[in-house]
Amino acid sequence: MKILFVCTGNTCRSPMAEALVKHKMPTAKVQSAGIFAGTNQRANHHSIEALKQQGINMNHSSQPVTDRLLNWADLVLTMTTQHKQSLILNHPKFQDKFYTLKEYVSDADKEVWEKLKKAYADFEEKRSQFIHKNQHTLNNEHLEEELTKFLRNDIQHIKQLEASLINYDISDPFGGEFDTYQQTLKEIDEYIDSLLKKISD
Repeated sequence: MKILFVCTGNTCRSPMAEALVKHKMPTAKVQSAGIFAGTNQRANHHSIEALKQQGINMNHSSQPVTDRLLNWADLVLTMTTQHKQSLILNHPKFQDKFYTLKEYVSDADKEVWEKLKKAYADFEEKRSQFIHKNQHTLNNEHLEEELTKFLRNDIQHIKQLEASLINYDISDPFGGEFDTYQQTLKEIDEYIDSLLKKISD
């Protein structure tokens, strides 16, 4: 199974997850990327040091999420719900591969996510149909206003579903002290163990 881990900048959480999997299962095919990542940036020095203390060396260059990478991956595991939502909106054709790491190993919220996927898809379809139908009769400002009114119930429905989700986020250590990175690594490590157990089973 080819696994892609995704976080924001691909310098802290997702490289840690990638390094842990490579260390615990050297045969695994695994990469990491970031939604807003630059190219070829080194991992955060606290991330490198936290891993080194666990006896793991990390040689990492950041990369952004691309269709090519998503095509390569069998499974895409994000560090937060927001990362997952961003991927669903920007790369909808791959959405069956997207899970947060915590969600994938715990299975608790599957039903809500199925409803959310449908709600996002319906929202996008209604939005584009409305724009297509009204773009020539309304100016931009009025179009935006009418669109918001037209989609009000859908937005509310999505917000309610999102509010009922369990918190599946791995905390972001960026900008924190070294011990914050150690705590984040410990949290990721716990879920990587569950992930590897699930894959092996």
